[in-house]
Amino acid sequence: MLIAQISDLHVRPRGQLYKGLVDSNRLFSEAIAHLHQLDRRPDLVLLTGDLVDEGHPDEYAMLTELLGELTLPYLVLPGNHDHRANFRATFAGHTYLPARGPLHYCVDDHPVRIIGLDSCQPGLHHGHIDAEGLSWLQTTLAHDPLKPTVLMLHHPPFVSGIPYLDVYRYLEADALEAVVRTAPNVELVVCGHVHRSMVRRWAGTVVVACPSPATQIALQLQSDARPQSFTGPAACMLHLWHPAHGMVSHTSAIGPYPGPYPFF
Repeated sequence: MLIAQISDLHVRPRGQLYKGLVDSNRLFSEAIAHLHQLDRRPDLVLLTGDLVDEGHPDEYAMLTELLGELTLPYLVLPGNHDHRANFRATFAGHTYLPARGPLHYCVDDHPVRIIGLDSCQPGLHHGHIDAEGLSWLQTTLAHDPLKPTVLMLHHPPFVSGIPYLDVYRYLEADALEAVVRTAPNVELVVCGHVHRSMVRRWAGTVVVACPSPATQIALQLQSDARPQSFTGPAACMLHLWHPAHGMVSHTSAIGPYPGPYPFF
């Protein structure tokens, strides 16, 4: 099974730029075209949050139009820039999403089970899941302790070392880690939020953060670093699962580059 992941689209109303500088709508359209042009068709696309920039209905209208270009099945999850009620209304046809409360869900229609965790808190930028949500996760994981499983959430549950990102991570992740650690069949945890590719061993599994097609947040590790971001290189993730070999994750750059060149 090939799972594509795109995160942090930051779609804007028609004709408006992200941060007044970046055409995030065009870049998302190019990301969709990139998925269609891959040499192997993804079986599923995961959109791991910040699908729009300010949560407004006109942004979701633009998002719906852009998603009309996507011919692959996809699952959605909100990020801290999304508005839960507007998000739920936009994706009312996605019956795996619950009708009320946080948007936790489980989709078990594929060789790999997908569990979505809504780590967002209205009005706040850092991530957290309450005790009820963690109990739901524990029960859902225990329902099938053998099937390969991918967990998706928006906020990374680890310290990256980039100071202006870490204040907005999933805070107090010990309780979530304890639940995930009980499920050795969790092949991978995928997240977004950080606009960078990151990998960390965590809770007996691996967490992979996805770059953004819109902007990339600067890699600065000094404790007093000032926030910076850049345009490009845009990228998505491809997570390839094989029953005999497990899961491997690839960063897939979006856009034209020189080459190809002969290797051998």
